[in-house]
Amino acid sequence: MNYLQAVQEITEVVPDFGNEVKEIKIQNSYSIIRTFTERIKNMIRQNDRNLLFRSLQKMDKIYNDGDSVLKNAIETTFIYSLDNFTAFCSRDDRKMIFSHISPDLQKVYSRQIYSHGL
Repeated sequence: MNYLQAVQEITEVVPDFGNEVKEIKIQNSYSIIRTFTERIKNMIRQNDRNLLFRSLQKMDKIYNDGDSVLKNAIETTFIYSLDNFTAFCSRDDRKMIFSHISPDLQKVYSRQIYSHGL
């Protein structure tokens, strides 16, 4: 899957995402994942759990089926941002969010967290 196919996948869950993408000047895997990550952050802030969980599942699908550039974009943008946008969640909410992230992405997250600063 390339970034154009990822946009189609995301639009299945977030119908107005396609309109948001049209406003991005430089469209590539990184800008698409950054935009989707911002949407997920807003879902967390607004406590929109249903859409959040579907979006996290979609991020997993994009990661599993995506090309190497999409995978790298997810690892360096979405995974790297997880701590930042779950920092103000309760412990239970944070656990619940992480429980909806695939084991593969959880491994990437753990690798980033535990290797940071080495």
